[in-house]
Amino acid sequence: MVDERRVRRLLQRVSEDLAYLRARSLEDRTAIRADADRLAALKYRFVTAIEGCLNVAQHLCASEGWGPPATNAEALRILGRHGVLDAALADSLARAVGFRNVLVHGYVDADDDRVVAQLDRVGELDAFVAAVSRWIG
Repeated sequence: MVDERRVRRLLQRVSEDLAYLRARSLEDRTAIRADADRLAALKYRFVTAIEGCLNVAQHLCASEGWGPPATNAEALRILGRHGVLDAALADSLARAVGFRNVLVHGYVDADDDRVVAQLDRVGELDAFVAAVSRWIG
């Protein structure tokens, strides 16, 4: 059974990260790239937002008996197959897991231009929050 309270708490945390990311998306991108502290904060918020989505996806897969996903990306695709997410959104978010992995495992080597460019895709994470919120009612 889905623990709605837990899922809503996780989604709230993702939403807080997204508020930060949306605010950064309105800032001068060159200035962000030039400021090591702002860039580090941006990377961290992407990691925690995507990780929050993964926590939700893993919980839904487990609680609904949709089988253990082989990978984190697969957890998001499973949500697409079961109608929690649109299939195209699920695939796009599954690719975001790769971006998260680069940030987590190759943090200092992450391409700063790619990190800043990801600000244009924050809407996909917003769409995840909205879709899961609708699904759990």
